[in-house]
Amino acid sequence: MSKRAIYPGTFDPITKGHVDIVRRASCLFEKVFVAVADSTAKNTVFSTAERMTQAIEALQDVKNVSVVSFDRLMADCARDHDALIILRGLRAVSDFEYEFQMANMNRKLIPEADTLFLTPAEQYSYISSSLVREIARLGGDVSEFVPANVLLALNERFS
Repeated sequence: MSKRAIYPGTFDPITKGHVDIVRRASCLFEKVFVAVADSTAKNTVFSTAERMTQAIEALQDVKNVSVVSFDRLMADCARDHDALIILRGLRAVSDFEYEFQMANMNRKLIPEADTLFLTPAEQYSYISSSLVREIARLGGDVSEFVPANVLLALNERFS
């Protein structure tokens, strides 16, 4: 089994669900790369650098995790870091169809890698970055959904 895994995403913002998945993955693998997508297709609230900083701060106590960015195919990023496991989070059955399609495409793009689906702890299973962004944008309290550093950044952005 590969000792390195990659967890790609936009992470805009990184949520407690993301952090939960990374923490549990860090117990399964020697090295976990949180790969922050430099997504131009999505209207992100935070820049890639801001999202990376937020992830680094939220995961600073997890020693075998590194935060990297990528602006090309995730398969190439995985190869660059010798990660043969692609981690994907599943919150609900509704996520599965898209994630299954993505896993099959990744199998074509990087056949040497496998996709591993992880679910967040039950208390985080309904949290999504897009919902958190919308609640924060409308002045709602998102403190139970995001790490403290991210809460501060969201409050500053939408104040």
